[in-house]
Amino acid sequence: MGILADGNWKLDLKGQSNVVKWTNRFAFAVRGLVVGIAVWGMVVGGAGCAGRSGLGGATTRGVDVGGGLRGVRVDGEGGRKGRTAGEVAALERIREEGMDRSQVMDTLDYMTNVIGPRLTGSPQLKRANEWTKGKLEGWGLANARLEQWGPFGRGWSLERFSMQVVSPDTIVLSGYPRAWSPSVNEEGVLEAGVVHVDTGTAGGAGEIDLEKYRGKLAGRVVLIGAVRQLDARFDPLATRVTEEELEKLAGAGLPGRGGGQGGLTNPTPRAAAMAGGVARGEVLPGQARGDTAGERRAAFGDTPAGRALARAAGGTATAPATTRSTTGGAGAGQGAVQRAFNFAVEEGAGLVVTASTRGDGGTLFVQGAMVAGGGAGGARTRPWAEDAKVGVAQVMLGAEDFNRLARMIARGVQPTIRVELKSKFHGEDLYAYNTIAEIPGTDLAGEVVMLGAHIDSWHSSTGTTDNGAGTATMMEAMRILQAAGIKPRRTIRIGLWSGEEQGLFGSAAFVKRHLGAMEGGGVAGGGATTQLGGGGATRPVRKLVKGEGWDRFSVYFNMDNGTGKLRGIYTQGNVAAVGVFGRWLAPVADLGAGTVTLSNTGSTDHVSFDAVGLPGFQFIQDSVEYFSRTWHSNQDSYDRAQVGDLKQAATVIATLAYQAAMSDEKFPRKPLPPGTVVEDGVAAVKVGR
Repeated sequence: MGILADGNWKLDLKGQSNVVKWTNRFAFAVRGLVVGIAVWGMVVGGAGCAGRSGLGGATTRGVDVGGGLRGVRVDGEGGRKGRTAGEVAALERIREEGMDRSQVMDTLDYMTNVIGPRLTGSPQLKRANEWTKGKLEGWGLANARLEQWGPFGRGWSLERFSMQVVSPDTIVLSGYPRAWSPSVNEEGVLEAGVVHVDTGTAGGAGEIDLEKYRGKLAGRVVLIGAVRQLDARFDPLATRVTEEELEKLAGAGLPGRGGGQGGLTNPTPRAAAMAGGVARGEVLPGQARGDTAGERRAAFGDTPAGRALARAAGGTATAPATTRSTTGGAGAGQGAVQRAFNFAVEEGAGLVVTASTRGDGGTLFVQGAMVAGGGAGGARTRPWAEDAKVGVAQVMLGAEDFNRLARMIARGVQPTIRVELKSKFHGEDLYAYNTIAEIPGTDLAGEVVMLGAHIDSWHSSTGTTDNGAGTATMMEAMRILQAAGIKPRRTIRIGLWSGEEQGLFGSAAFVKRHLGAMEGGGVAGGGATTQLGGGGATRPVRKLVKGEGWDRFSVYFNMDNGTGKLRGIYTQGNVAAVGVFGRWLAPVADLGAGTVTLSNTGSTDHVSFDAVGLPGFQFIQDSVEYFSRTWHSNQDSYDRAQVGDLKQAATVIATLAYQAAMSDEKFPRKPLPPGTVVEDGVAAVKVGR
């Protein structure tokens, strides 16, 4: 059927005891039965978590573009069918509370406009942790607490910044310091001439003649990078997912070998992102593909937003930018920038200035500082580490201002810049914190349904769409459930994660502490392997160490794609989930959230759960301006939030959480990859071959 990883159903029992043989035979048979039931459920609308949540009878339409399992589109006509009067009343209370008495914008307003940006390790993030804890307690949630994880490293905050050309004319510059940049000097003020190190002259291997700059950079403002060609924008900055794109998502088959049925999403953020939604080589609309956990979307696919984003970077929707990147990208460009930066530090530069590689018209995308001494991969060195040698103050300029300075210098003009940059490192507490709270369950209180979003952000704006919107929406979903008087069977818990932008650190720490861990990067026993059939091929053995809560965990829902309306859900290749979500989304399908896809999406906090075999899901979401304007940028402000969309999102999530908490069964799980060794501290059981 091609359902399990490698499409291999053979059960190898050689060398196993009778007990283990029969255990594996039973597990193998159950796995086949579960998949069979899931397939039948997708066809007839039955199977999977049916019970007290009244899941039967949702009206769904399977989308099959030929040759296998697909997702569904839900029309909502069956939203009441098969449900008890009590269930219908509860769902109506949830909807009324979410759509008519929403507090989501009030929550978002305080978190972004009053607290502001929430860089991991910063005082603002700790303040946000404390404030969200108090807010959840005030709504009546139980066991509200801050859970420590780490150590993370140094915090950082900006105390003062301004920058302008003072000679030969006054030019006010649009820029922002990189996170973890040191001050320009002890006083925090520098006035100096400007030198341009043009990496556009780098050869194919990223080589650049730096010797011609020797002795010329000490104490200077050093521009590193090439002039970036800016094209006019003809596609809209703001977009919504079209019906055609939703059909394409619903029609996508099982993901490839990087994840999906029979294979967990790879816990490495880049691999998890790259595995997402690339079935048969096609790029699906809105699919997650990023270089790091903090850069979740490097390409947006065949949508107007994706094309606009590509053009802003100097390329097309299907090809990379042709102009050389000044601070990122792959290959020679990034290597040249890093080598030039290392050289500038060695020469004693007073300030290093780079240009935003994306954005124009006043929008710049700012993240962490470069670290001295790195090679082509030096940008991945962690500037928050206690012993990190950042080396020199760093500012990112808008492309237009960077280009103007570079062109002035090329014509023999020698500008002088005055910059005030004073920052502060915080080493008094090297740990970071997640905010946790819950609505206690009743007869199934030991089992958990979980909602989550990352509360940390980057620093050049207020972190509204990434990810204040997700945080406020998940908090609002909990408030809705509490205000609607829901008494869930399972405990409903919220987690607001820190450290997501630096690598999913907060959610990964929570999962490891409470739920489990995939040890050794997926290889157990120091590189042990297991045989694949008779051809001599091997695969690494994965060792899953189950934590106390692994068996009692039901499902996790995550939101981290901006302010846009929810349009459905990615199932991460979980076949059994398609029928379940087809029924659970029926009550809110008329709000636009009716698409279920088998595709993966990655590089945000649901990956931490999926990586240990637990159901973790992220939503299909309208991008609005997320990828083109606000994501990690100085424009990520409260004004970019869409109130109607966030009301809808909170209502949809509360509806799903209610049904997950009331179901007779826990949420169905994907089979673990063949060869996985599962250990619960008492005994180890190998799954499959």
